[in-house]
Amino acid sequence: MSEKKIAVLGLGYVGLPLALELSLTFSVKGFDINNNRINQLIKGIDSTLEVDPKKLINQQNNKKLLITKSQKDLKDCNIFIATVPTPIDSKKKPDFTALLNVCKVIGPLLKKKDIVVFESTVFPGATEEICGPELEKYSNKLKCGEDFFLGYSPERVNPGDKIHTIDKINKVISGQNAKVEKELFEIYSKLTEGKVFLAKSIKVAEAAKVIENSQRDINIAFINEVSKICNKINISTYDVLEASLTKWNFLNFEPGLVGGHCIGVDPYYLAEKANSLKIAPQVILSGRQTNDQMVEFIGKQISKKIKKKANILFLGITFKEDVPDLRNSKSLELIKFLKKQKHKVIIYDPFIEKLKDFQSLDFSKKKKAIYDSVILSVPHNYFLKELKKEFLPLLKPNGVFFDIKGKFRNDFSENYWSL
Repeated sequence: MSEKKIAVLGLGYVGLPLALELSLTFSVKGFDINNNRINQLIKGIDSTLEVDPKKLINQQNNKKLLITKSQKDLKDCNIFIATVPTPIDSKKKPDFTALLNVCKVIGPLLKKKDIVVFESTVFPGATEEICGPELEKYSNKLKCGEDFFLGYSPERVNPGDKIHTIDKINKVISGQNAKVEKELFEIYSKLTEGKVFLAKSIKVAEAAKVIENSQRDINIAFINEVSKICNKINISTYDVLEASLTKWNFLNFEPGLVGGHCIGVDPYYLAEKANSLKIAPQVILSGRQTNDQMVEFIGKQISKKIKKKANILFLGITFKEDVPDLRNSKSLELIKFLKKQKHKVIIYDPFIEKLKDFQSLDFSKKKKAIYDSVILSVPHNYFLKELKKEFLPLLKPNGVFFDIKGKFRNDFSENYWSL
């Protein structure tokens, strides 16, 4: 392949940073079906806060990056990289809707020798067994593995992480044959200062991705179970972890609410594959069950320590620190639990202006000492800096401060709770 013309389809947390970094070396076209997202990106506005706005504008002005919602703009591309979400449905089964839709977009554009790379998290076998036939179906009678070829390079984006950025991490690549692997190495080696690791096969790369987050989920589940024990004997889980971490090979996992679109989702993809092979995924699903139960556990601990129909100020509603993403937010689930207990909950999150069906804190009418409880659920950096000055003064005398992740545990001895 003489000149690589790359299309990145799906411009979210994964696709946008990828398209922007690749555009420093290659001609890149970034495609998305969300009109509002496209219009914002053209103006240099990234609502996910993952890329430098100036860099985004510069690459577009330099004609190295085209942001588009038109399939026609992708006609001359020969490398297609799909970075669409792979969530779960209401029954916690893999939802391939976006993946199938992106195949429908790419299929008619395919020419002989083109390469389609998937970065979305899937179970082992999905790229070749589901995506390949789907691309064939919408192509002009092209055969997968003969006329066009597949690759898989699992995304490793950690939203909000400004250290392990896409240009610094190790990247796993895989392809249907040696030629595809060579092409992908040439592309991804320009992307990152980290190593490019060639997996033995596409299935190996898919499996490696799906176990990364599943392993993390299981480890957090263990610590969440430990936190329940610590709660019963009235000691801080974080104090226990601090002591344990003095051992060289102790792994640093913390308790808490596990949501988002990776750790809270990927284990179900692995479980789906296990079930299809008639292997009961006991460890995988027990970890998921333990982590899903933490909403109710924390909710009950809060309700035990405050009066009935309490006024609560709830701080932090995104799925993790310093990101504006509400997908699969366990903090929102916790708020709903507290509302069912008849408590009045007022929310505040610096990343979310307003949220339908939730009452937000009005800073212009902020009164002192009106809340029976303040709950710090997601400790954004803003809260770590401003909590004592801006929010704890709103707590009534003898009101309880719930610091779920124990960030202020050394500052309080009374009317305080953390895991």
